[in-house]
Amino acid sequence: MSRFTTRPEVTGTFGAATSTHWIASSVGMKMLEADGTAADAAVAMGFVLHLLEPHLNGAGGDLPALVFDPNRGRTEVICGQGPAPAGATIEAYRAQGLEIIPGSGLLATVVPGAFDAWMLLLRDYGRLPLRDVLAPAVHYAEQGVPLLPRAADIIAGLGDFFRRSWPGSAAVWLPGGTPPRGGALFRQPALAATWRRILAEAESRPGREAQIEAARDAFYRGFVAEAIDAFIRTEEPVDAGGHPHRGVLTADDLAGYRAGKEAPLTYDYHGWTLAKTGPWGQGPVLAQALSLLAGDDLAGLDPAGADFIHLVVEAMKLAYADRDAYYGDPAAAAVPLETLLSPGYAAARRGLITASASRDLRPGAVPGFDAQVEAFLAQVETIGVSRTAVYEPTMAHLADRRGDTVHLDVIDRWGMMVSATPSGGWLQSSPVIPDLGFCLNTRAQMFWLTPGLPTSLAPGRRPRTTLTPSIARHADGAALAFGTPGGDQQDQWQLSFFLRHVHHGLNLQEAIDLPLFHTAHFNSSFHPRTRQPGVITVERSVGDGVLAELRARGHEVEVAEPWTVGRLTAARREPDGLLKAAATPRLMQAYAVAR
Repeated sequence: MSRFTTRPEVTGTFGAATSTHWIASSVGMKMLEADGTAADAAVAMGFVLHLLEPHLNGAGGDLPALVFDPNRGRTEVICGQGPAPAGATIEAYRAQGLEIIPGSGLLATVVPGAFDAWMLLLRDYGRLPLRDVLAPAVHYAEQGVPLLPRAADIIAGLGDFFRRSWPGSAAVWLPGGTPPRGGALFRQPALAATWRRILAEAESRPGREAQIEAARDAFYRGFVAEAIDAFIRTEEPVDAGGHPHRGVLTADDLAGYRAGKEAPLTYDYHGWTLAKTGPWGQGPVLAQALSLLAGDDLAGLDPAGADFIHLVVEAMKLAYADRDAYYGDPAAAAVPLETLLSPGYAAARRGLITASASRDLRPGAVPGFDAQVEAFLAQVETIGVSRTAVYEPTMAHLADRRGDTVHLDVIDRWGMMVSATPSGGWLQSSPVIPDLGFCLNTRAQMFWLTPGLPTSLAPGRRPRTTLTPSIARHADGAALAFGTPGGDQQDQWQLSFFLRHVHHGLNLQEAIDLPLFHTAHFNSSFHPRTRQPGVITVERSVGDGVLAELRARGHEVEVAEPWTVGRLTAARREPDGLLKAAATPRLMQAYAVAR
């Protein structure tokens, strides 16, 4: 196992932070050193990440976050996943000739929930003033940040499209008419002006909490909402498929939105209590996979061997089939989580795992849900299978232009933990709104345009997202925050990490550094929603023998180069208060820092 380890985890006693960019991690530490909480640090990092990784997240995006507060003694979910607009109906979308929702453009937009969720997290769990927390984002927007080469490549590849079809995006991303160079300072003055105006309106009220509430009003019931409404009413931009579609999001949709708090879904596993979002995210799929593996001797398996990979992949195929057939917004559809996570259900499903790779999509049978499962499988048949790869779009060996996600974990000196996975509002997802300097999300692409499913498009319904942060607490007092970007791969990579940490005693960095793998067996959550039955992607560093054994078991193996799959980060607090953090070296983007 040691042959895969590249560096030790970071340890400290003051505060710990991990993120997907070193500047964001340093901003988080600055907040902690200013006597801020993990929430203050997470919010400051989140706003800076809009600038550092604009191809992976943005101000018009989405946010699920988990926060453990030692003063309250519990973990809570901050839900910043906005719902579908009032005008988003299956009939209206079908009338435009659509069979699936586009992956870009204004028709794929739901209410942007990230800003309100950040403000809710800051208000209820932070202690620093709004200005202090937003100051780094304002500074970097005005003064510039070194643009990631990957972001520069994406902008260059979309340059002609921006000039021709999205002039607002061209104005922001092609300053002077030419694509920016990777590593060069890149400024976003329009976005800085938006944050400055929000701050000015907020500080017209006295008191920290009142100012945060004023910022929420400025975004959802003030000038930001008005600018979004005006833009959508007057623009009809083409999507990536070349078709013009006008959006349906309105100021009224934004005015009625509030991010909320929820109790997490929890699952007990080998002394750990895992906390995840509800089924409006894919979080419960990690708990389902653990339930399928609960009876196996994982500690006796090589954590990078063929037996381990095969077993975990086959469990994930079953868990993800249930995700797609049963998960959805529980406020709008019945989701039988109690059954899906029950020992009896898991035992029956576990019996489907054999020594050979399955190529079938096999959701389980839950009484009363037969018609729903049949409708889901019929929908899958209309989409078909793909002969081309369906991957996380930021993996180094790909040139896909889809957007992705960022992730951050923070622990402060008092033991507060935040695990957050901001996403959406990517520069390639939707045209920039000139008056604001940012674009909107495309999360509605995760709805189906078929009635009768928990993920059928409907006004006010949250899409079933792939965003899935994690917090786990052990019976001995240890606590762990972890997560990753990566679309449908997020809980797959987290599962491998968690199993290796729990069963093999690997420290955070060792568990992150071992070769990663995932499957595209089930339908992608993103346009065009295709699947690759039996396909798994495995880093070559597992060795030729392991790859050959996996093929012998019937897996269709696609080999990725070493250090190209997954972008996990993690932070842990020991029972004695010692803090640890680790981040993947893959893509040379993620960082871990501690004091």
